[in-house]
Amino acid sequence: MIFDTHAHYDSNGFNADRHAVLSSLPERGVGLVVDPGCDLPSSRAAIALAEQYPHVYAAVGIHPSDCAGTDEESYAALRELCGREKVVAVGEIGLDYYWDSNPPREFQQQVLRRQLELALELDLPVIIHDREAHGDTMAVIRDYPALRGVFHCFSGSPEMAEELLNWGWYLGFDGPITYKNARRAPEVAAITPLDRILIETDAPYLSPVPFRGKRNDSANLPYVVEKLAEWKGVTPAEMERITWENGKRLFRIEV
Repeated sequence: MIFDTHAHYDSNGFNADRHAVLSSLPERGVGLVVDPGCDLPSSRAAIALAEQYPHVYAAVGIHPSDCAGTDEESYAALRELCGREKVVAVGEIGLDYYWDSNPPREFQQQVLRRQLELALELDLPVIIHDREAHGDTMAVIRDYPALRGVFHCFSGSPEMAEELLNWGWYLGFDGPITYKNARRAPEVAAITPLDRILIETDAPYLSPVPFRGKRNDSANLPYVVEKLAEWKGVTPAEMERITWENGKRLFRIEV
């Protein structure tokens, strides 16, 4: 079975057929999913889905692109959500410098730090979003050496990956590793131990080849599995098993 450790089934992209897609995943080979929130409403929606579907778990957090207006009331609400059943991580959180319309960088860093501190206090792993912000993201992470989690859709250098791996972090691999321009991904995969690899869709985004440009869902993960298995010299079945166990271990899920 496959464990999709990052999929946004609370997204509007699934409004037309959310129940049909989620209900069908186990029979399509997907046994576990983590749905990370990006703000308080989507975090609550992720929890609602986790409560409805046995194979779905939730993460709660405030994404850097959605962090404008975050205040003490927001952090208090997030703390309460972290205590809900089937919440397994704080995320999706991080830094995003790609969009000029995003909140100021200093404020993004402040919101990230508060959520990292909450995760440490509550002994939860984190799901990190890092887009065009490698240096600042690493600078923040270095201040929390006891923290563990996954860098979602890792896009950094092999050197950055090596530093994270040495600290005990996991790296998430998504549809873009199947793209022709995925130059760094094979190098990163080469130095990533099998027991630190997670597979993700970021559904409804980042569909792998041959579905690039179309809506993504967890049933497309075999294309990611096959590419990783090829790079790491194992069978797809073995890669599925390894990443299943990795996800369960990081998010402390017993099934």
